[in-house]
Amino acid sequence: MREEILITTRANPKIDPNVAAWGWQVIADLFLVGLTAGALIFTALVILGRKEETFGFTAKRLPLIGLISIGLAMMFLFLKLTHKIVFWRFFGAFVPTAVMSWGAWLLQLVIVAILLLTLQGLRGGYPALARPVDKFRIGTWALDWAEQHRRAIAWASVVLGVIIAFYTGSLMTSMDARPFASSGLMAPLFLTSGLATAAAVILIGSGVQAERQLFARVLFGTVVFKTFLLALTLANLANGSQVQMESVQMVFGGEYTRLFWLFFVIPGLLVPLAIEAFGLRGKRASWMMISPVLVLYGAYMLRQLVVDIGQVSGYLDYVNTYNPALLDLLR
Repeated sequence: MREEILITTRANPKIDPNVAAWGWQVIADLFLVGLTAGALIFTALVILGRKEETFGFTAKRLPLIGLISIGLAMMFLFLKLTHKIVFWRFFGAFVPTAVMSWGAWLLQLVIVAILLLTLQGLRGGYPALARPVDKFRIGTWALDWAEQHRRAIAWASVVLGVIIAFYTGSLMTSMDARPFASSGLMAPLFLTSGLATAAAVILIGSGVQAERQLFARVLFGTVVFKTFLLALTLANLANGSQVQMESVQMVFGGEYTRLFWLFFVIPGLLVPLAIEAFGLRGKRASWMMISPVLVLYGAYMLRQLVVDIGQVSGYLDYVNTYNPALLDLLR
């Protein structure tokens, strides 16, 4: 008997045959960046509409929540880095052909924008935090400067908010070899989801009736559009190429079916839609506070499922590509 050796390159840990490079840190980062993007956009729109006094929570208090969110996102991103001691290279170098490099620089601009938005609303939204800042000359100057230039900051924040939200979805789209996650609808889907999370935070935190009524309608609209985009994404995959149809089968009878429908679509989309539709007909009851909480949960689950299923799906299946007849070619 002659021994034959079959060599395959499809044994790359965490890469091939299944990608397992993106864990919970990346999922949490995508969720928190989406929340920050929504905070940037809504705060900026309120300022540009000169409604700071009417929608005080959005204009003056929401930016700090966005700043905390982006801070946590950066921490999770740091935890994901393999070589943490040289993390500064990730943000210091710019490689035009690398998607991650664009994201690193975008994050730095977003941090500056959300910090300036926080400063412009600190005195009105968090006076207890503003007082110690005002004790220092540079602190007083920073608060005054941000308040004087709040409209210019708002214009930049709208642009950066839309770009960074689109970027998180485009990051999924860039995974061409992973058909479930590479849909062109991921960018608008993640943008809409980010807006929904920010609207949910406003509903939870605001005590002003007019503000709550407005963002209840915004929340309903964004969740409706998010559901529509998700349905289009699934329909696009179901009517696409063979590998796309195979990837979408993972949520239509495959291993992710129960998680997708029972733990994401129903509690994260349909239940909030039903509650918000009921709330639009009259005064919001206290029990309806569960709706924005479920929206936040659904936004996180969306990112987890897209990342997890995206990493599992692929153009080649290791078992199916093995053909014993190929051994004859080695003899």
